Amino acid sequence: MPSDLKRVSRALLSVSDKTGLVDFAWALHERGIELVSTGGTHKALSEAGLPVKDVSELTGFPEMMDGRVKTLHPAVHGGLLGIRANPEHQAAMLAHGIQAIDLLVVNLYPFEATVAAGKPYDDCIENIDIGGPAMIRAAAKNHGDVAVVVDGADYTAVLDDLAQYDGSVTLTLRRRLAQKAYSRTAGYDAAISNWFANELGDATPPFRALGGAIAEVMRYGENPHQSAAFYRTPENRPGVATARQVQGKQLSYNNINDTDAAYEAVAEFDPNRSAAIVIVKHANPCGVAEGTSLREAYEKALRCDPVSAFGGIVAMNRTLDAEAAKAITEIFTEVIIAPDASEEAIAIVAAKKNLRLLLAGSLPDPRAPGLTLRTVAGGFLAQNRDNAVVDAMDLKVVTKRAPTEQELADLRFAFRVAKHVKSNAIVYAKDLATVGIGAGQMSRVDSSRIAAWKAAEAAKAANLPETLAKGSVVASDAFFPFADGLLAAAEAGATAVIQPGGSMRDDEVIKAADEAGLAMVFTGHRHFRH
Repeated sequence: MPSDLKRVSRALLSVSDKTGLVDFAWALHERGIELVSTGGTHKALSEAGLPVKDVSELTGFPEMMDGRVKTLHPAVHGGLLGIRANPEHQAAMLAHGIQAIDLLVVNLYPFEATVAAGKPYDDCIENIDIGGPAMIRAAAKNHGDVAVVVDGADYTAVLDDLAQYDGSVTLTLRRRLAQKAYSRTAGYDAAISNWFANELGDATPPFRALGGAIAEVMRYGENPHQSAAFYRTPENRPGVATARQVQGKQLSYNNINDTDAAYEAVAEFDPNRSAAIVIVKHANPCGVAEGTSLREAYEKALRCDPVSAFGGIVAMNRTLDAEAAKAITEIFTEVIIAPDASEEAIAIVAAKKNLRLLLAGSLPDPRAPGLTLRTVAGGFLAQNRDNAVVDAMDLKVVTKRAPTEQELADLRFAFRVAKHVKSNAIVYAKDLATVGIGAGQMSRVDSSRIAAWKAAEAAKAANLPETLAKGSVVASDAFFPFADGLLAAAEAGATAVIQPGGSMRDDEVIKAADEAGLAMVFTGHRHFRH
């Protein structure tokens, strides 16, 4: 028997989300626990036939100011904060007629949902809860005597304790609930402060708060000796965090990371213009293509690097259809993510019981603002999402020869892909498909050589007589600091180049391009992705 049980005699309930509330309150009532409540919660309990006091009976004050003031009173906070074993606290409670509150059940005004729904500024302000967080923090601080519930998922745990320990709750449970309570108020305040920063257009506020709700505990992290969990933030961006998993094993840490990379990359391609497929392995695209159908795009993407595609992630910008599903399931694939899927496609994928199928509902907007984060020792880096898109860039022809219309289309395609390849990034593309990708090398010339080698290997795999890079274009995520990387592309068979420009040696690189007969355009935008 636990040594620090606390009997629950009085409970204060004040919830915005009333799911499961009435059943929980009836279970409390049947244990002889007095119920006190506020506003809409009081109405819901009364209409369910429960005897429940209004909080105004404790405070002696009615709700006022549109409900802004109702629980901010010593009768409430004294009941939550009073230490039962402290004689001075007990004397003060007795002197002022303050009754102890042993259980607090509060979930907060739906601020995050209000923001996500795009409601006006004033509506968002009115959904900032004040009394709720104040009570939660008070009860959690005094968890030695008080149990605090901020999540309906914990109703069962409380009732189980009450049943097992004759109307009492354990210190173990009270501590766990207190930790969750502070996490919830921290996440709530983070959502509010970040919303304010966005409203003010302040990209670098003096304090940056983070908050998220657990989605699931992972079996392990990047490696088996690392523990990990997946948390959702209030940002309502379509992707792996919002997707419905139709089938397959639990997603791993690496699956989630790679699937996010794939879906963000495929969102660069307008589904109204063409079908697009991105195949990702270890957070890097290993094949990307556009086509008249998803199957055509998949086959073109797969040809770029069929070896790396084995065990990869496949993302698409349109509804998964049966033909694409048949092609994708011909090789081992870890995850498929799409905006939606036909019933026939779902049935085809179902034959591969371990293959995860995620349906995200829609595509993320590559132009939308947002925040990306990275931890470092002793802190974290925060920056705006790279929402620059090549379609909005003013491409500047810097060579004697201008690219042809076909080269220009391929150049834009290649630069879209390069944005999602780890730096240093080099992408060869032809006919709106990648034919060679070099990623993550310490020197740009090595990335260029690796991409050329990949193109040659892909040609061998397809039994073609010459490298896929012959007649391709090449994109670089950043400028060529020397002409060697550009010349390596020319040697591989590329005919046109797209890069940001801005090097001290731009003139030297342009001269080398002219001498090699290359067409080259500058974007003025760099796409580093470390």
